[in-house]
Amino acid sequence: MDLLLTSRALDDHRDLLEAAAPPAARWLVFDADGTLRIDGSADVLDPRDAAPEVAWLTSDLFDDGPMRQFFGLVTRAASLRWFQSSAAGFDAPVFGQMLRRGVRLTSSHISGPPIADFVLRAALDHLQDADAWRAAAAERRWERHDFVEMGSTRWLVIGLGTIGREIAVRARAFGAHVVGVRRSPEGHEPVDAIARPDEVLGLLPESDVVVLATPATAGTTGMVDAELLRHMRAGSVLVNIGRGALVDEAALLSALDEGRPARAVLDVTATEPLPADDPLWTHPRVVLTPHSSALGDGRFRRAAETFAQNLERYVVGGPLLHEVTLDDLDG
Repeated sequence: MDLLLTSRALDDHRDLLEAAAPPAARWLVFDADGTLRIDGSADVLDPRDAAPEVAWLTSDLFDDGPMRQFFGLVTRAASLRWFQSSAAGFDAPVFGQMLRRGVRLTSSHISGPPIADFVLRAALDHLQDADAWRAAAAERRWERHDFVEMGSTRWLVIGLGTIGREIAVRARAFGAHVVGVRRSPEGHEPVDAIARPDEVLGLLPESDVVVLATPATAGTTGMVDAELLRHMRAGSVLVNIGRGALVDEAALLSALDEGRPARAVLDVTATEPLPADDPLWTHPRVVLTPHSSALGDGRFRRAAETFAQNLERYVVGGPLLHEVTLDDLDG
């Protein structure tokens, strides 16, 4: 069995990976400069001669790694049987292409803790009007103001996968009342109440914090449109850590001008990187971060643990964790 990954990922997590792999496994590794070789050999391997059965898309590939060479190989490799991603999302067209050619696809649910931390910080920043403190401090003005306590707020978390659940747990720990939105409730979600997607409009007028934690699918793309925004509560905050495609950004800018919502915290945008002339950069009620909410320092080890668990299951023919199907892409 040949397994494709980066040399950095193998070096950082060799203990986990070698314990999970079969004895005859060979590691095909991409070095940072895009060179492909067999682990333990200095000889360069022509990607056209590589036949990986398993490929692991690791987070370091997004950090100036050999992404083009990696995807070039996996999209050509007829030998590929299973592709593990370190991301939770699967809306990129390449994933659908893999599934349609019979490659098994698994995602990772490792980003919940850092994204939940990010959302709590963003919400508190808004509820406590931290900008006023910063502005006063910059001008050496000793000015106090009242702020909204978390325990008095109502949250609407749209999407209760791993990330949405982590957000709900943290918000409730601060005393917030949390309603989670999910198409198919399981009955044990860590929220105060469950709602269906068709109930969202009725819940928005009483929601102080609205969090988008759902993937972009055929059913969710463009869900935050002018109609939804009109139902938002004056003074509320919209936090999008899902996908930029969930939001009609022109409609959002118009709604922000009217104060519904009062602020939008966007870690994702429809176009990334965001063009320099995009009006989102300069709108006074928009807080932008560069798709960074998941970049907690524990994500690398969690991703390796997930891949190692799935590798053990794959070797013995067991069910894989977080397997994605074509139905998921169409959801």
